Amino acid sequence: MSETHATIAPGAPVFPPGRYGRRREPSGRRRVLLATVALLVLVSVLSLISVRLYRQYGDPNYDAQVITYTDITDNQLRLDFRVTVPAGGSTVCLLRARDRDGAEVAREQITVTAPPGQRHVTTSHLLATTGRAFIGEVLRCRPPG
Repeated sequence: MSETHATIAPGAPVFPPGRYGRRREPSGRRRVLLATVALLVLVSVLSLISVRLYRQYGDPNYDAQVITYTDITDNQLRLDFRVTVPAGGSTVCLLRARDRDGAEVAREQITVTAPPGQRHVTTSHLLATTGRAFIGEVLRCRPPG
């Protein structure tokens, strides 16, 4: 028995051409919907992560700026810096000194408290070093506690 163009696969319906309008091909609506939902979930997760990281590391209420580092000897460095804190509040700052090769020669955590009503505190701290320092840095300041 030979097949003709009228032979169809078993189980597939046959509709007369043009009688029921245009046939839709199996569409990708489900894929588009799934991709949209996946994109929304991804954006939500990334937003939550960025908010958490901002709260942990990017709080502008605790901003520090190095003014200068002086009195450099083989065993000390004086670090002058300015800190912005909430009015009358305090902060815990992590200070560090490094040598010419970038190796850490001092690290110390100090608490800085602003006078009542003031947000900016300029302070000076003497770091004891284990070698000759080349640079002094304020790594971060954060709320106490």
